Amino acid sequence: MREVFVVSDNILSPLGSTTAENFEQLKKGASGIHRHERKLINENPFFASLFAEKDLNATESITRFEKSVIASVSDAISQTSLEITGRDTAFIFSTTKGNISLLEQGEVDEAVKEKISLHHSAELIASHFRFANQPIIISHACISGLLGIITAMRLIQSNQFEHAVVTGADMISKFVLSGFQSFQAISPEPCKPFDANRKGISLGEGAATLIVSADKKFSPSQIKITGGSVSNDANHISGPSRTGEELFMAIENAMRQAKVSKKEIDFISAHGTATQYNDDMEAKAINFAGMESIPVNSLKGYYGHTLGAAGLIETVISIQSLKENIVLPTLGFETPGTAKPIQVTNKVQTGNYKKVLKTASGFGGCNAAMVISK
Repeated sequence: MREVFVVSDNILSPLGSTTAENFEQLKKGASGIHRHERKLINENPFFASLFAEKDLNATESITRFEKSVIASVSDAISQTSLEITGRDTAFIFSTTKGNISLLEQGEVDEAVKEKISLHHSAELIASHFRFANQPIIISHACISGLLGIITAMRLIQSNQFEHAVVTGADMISKFVLSGFQSFQAISPEPCKPFDANRKGISLGEGAATLIVSADKKFSPSQIKITGGSVSNDANHISGPSRTGEELFMAIENAMRQAKVSKKEIDFISAHGTATQYNDDMEAKAINFAGMESIPVNSLKGYYGHTLGAAGLIETVISIQSLKENIVLPTLGFETPGTAKPIQVTNKVQTGNYKKVLKTASGFGGCNAAMVISK
């Protein structure tokens, strides 16, 4: 099986415009989640991680959403000599809602209908960077970002491409926030993943990019994507599995592909949304895998839930954690509160870390798991 190397990456979020800036803020315990009063999104104040209103100003031809992706991809490309405009490079674009906020800004005419289509944004961005191939669009609820990376891995392993640029983003709009409010899933305070006193999710805006290649000469870190798998609960359109068995299946398959045992996993970067059912389901899956004593963290307390960007942002932070041999704490976690016990981090841990398991889950019962190896 061909190896898939990490070439470069970027995170664009309210905490910073590069991976380095973001990681430094996380090490300081900074969070992008704050109380906001934005009438266009919600009549009442709410907690979320949002870009400043002056940032990423839209124009007639490009939206804030598309600007965030272009900025993220540009930074990742600037870090490598890899030529990304050839036919041997795939462009994978991950998002859940894209330009859905355009529906809230006036008459929904044919031009607006075209702009809210995901293919419109994907083609606009592909054209900006002069990618040679048609974009591959991944819109699979909240595993979209992670599934984008797994798709890139599979395309390279099957000799269809030599390299891939994987990017993902989402913005928070009235449509998005009200949707989660309809489930009574929004926390009235910054979220607390896996904590006994958690009250729901905090949403977040962000974009992230990961460039991968079959050619290790383009990989300064020699970090690899070594396994990935997806599964589905077939349980409920919004509620996750009550047993965790299906996420466990994805974990087991990803680890089998990566040829690693549970003893070799140094830490788990979990989805950790801070909702009752999601956190319990993940804890059960981790117990099924026999990894309840392995450190687990969630980054939702720093970024909020960034939807289609979440899997990418959290993967990039996991890669940086391997580089710096640091496992970050789970911001907001104080008191264990899951149906099955897991080892949730509450302080910075250091060591010689070589392998991380990344998990994600989403509406429709989708699950994803991926192994990253140093």
